[in-house]
Amino acid sequence: MKTYVYLALALLTLWLPARSQYVLIPMDFSQTDHLKAYGIAYWSLEKGVNVEWLLNYRGGSFLIRQFPGLEQECRIRGVAFETIDAAKVNEIYATIENENMERILLEKAPKIAVYTPPNKQPWDDAVTLVLTYADVPYDKIYDEEVLAGKLQEYDWLHLHHEDFTGQYGKFYAVYRNAPWYIEEVRTNEALAHKLGFKSVSDLKKAVAWKIREYVKNGGFLFAMCSATDALDIALAAQGVDIVDVPFDGTPPDPHYQQKLDFSKTLAFQNFKLYTDPNLYEYSDIDIPPSFAPRVRDPESDFFQLFEFSAKYDPVPTMLTQNHVSVIKGFMGQTTMFNRQKLKPSIVVLGEVPGTDEVKYIHGNLGKGTFTFYGGHDPEDYTHAVGDPPTQLELHKNSPGYRLILNNILFPAAKKKKLKT
Repeated sequence: MKTYVYLALALLTLWLPARSQYVLIPMDFSQTDHLKAYGIAYWSLEKGVNVEWLLNYRGGSFLIRQFPGLEQECRIRGVAFETIDAAKVNEIYATIENENMERILLEKAPKIAVYTPPNKQPWDDAVTLVLTYADVPYDKIYDEEVLAGKLQEYDWLHLHHEDFTGQYGKFYAVYRNAPWYIEEVRTNEALAHKLGFKSVSDLKKAVAWKIREYVKNGGFLFAMCSATDALDIALAAQGVDIVDVPFDGTPPDPHYQQKLDFSKTLAFQNFKLYTDPNLYEYSDIDIPPSFAPRVRDPESDFFQLFEFSAKYDPVPTMLTQNHVSVIKGFMGQTTMFNRQKLKPSIVVLGEVPGTDEVKYIHGNLGKGTFTFYGGHDPEDYTHAVGDPPTQLELHKNSPGYRLILNNILFPAAKKKKLKT
């Protein structure tokens, strides 16, 4: 079989014009700006040009048939590239055929929505930072648009430091007198009443359910930080009061824990809620809990990406493309996921080996998928409230941010793998 493959490649090389040129955007250590490289791939798709994602080849490189303006755009954005001919392309294909690598065709620029409030604070979202830095366009949507059915207009949805439980991020104990917190409560309560809900908690549960339907109907969901567990908590608590007096004027249902329905959640099950308004934590999904003494050392905190078979498991392989396999950790309100709380169907993409700490997961619901990534900002270890936004010009090759950008290209992938 391999003989026939090599013969076919040789004939193809003779058939293609000798001057046929391609642009290879390497994603190994030779790349000058990994983050903007994703923007080049997205920009090419916007131009109607297909992109081949070479999984596990030089860190997950991109191969694009040369078209007017491509090389110039790479230079403008500071992205390293190599101009190669058809013969070199066929050498690459032969390598991919014989190694744990695969070719994935990207055909269409996904339409991206970021769920974010109008009064978003600058410390709130690493994904909007990296999308902006990489020159990847996105729309901002919030509760009104979600409830009005606007999600169906988008291929990819992002959630970040959002609280779908209606407890305002569990910031009550420390920040309830801060002007930004008071304004957040005011605007959210006004919106809930405008949309016909008795409380912000009821509004957020309805929004969470709409997001679940979006995924089930074929949407791609990516969430980070507290949006991950807060979403599943809201789904499990449909019709159950789980918030205390400061948030909705009533105490939680005394039997709230027994009434949680884990069949409605995406990723987590059998978790225990923390309803104390003075406790900066939602549940025991987060490990170690946010209220526990900090024992993590930034110098030794790392997680490891799982290596998948590119030919048999292309989806998790796409989501874990990187130039390194061990990535420095970073914290958030939800830093890690407790392995014991994961549903059996969940695929672990990144973890701290030998522990129950899981950083990066993926799963399916109906026709769609969801990917959850623990922590708040891959290049700011603690990123406290009020900190300035990260300057990504200083982190052009961030492997932690690369995982975010893998997700925006995932919906562009052709369902079937390319064959040589």
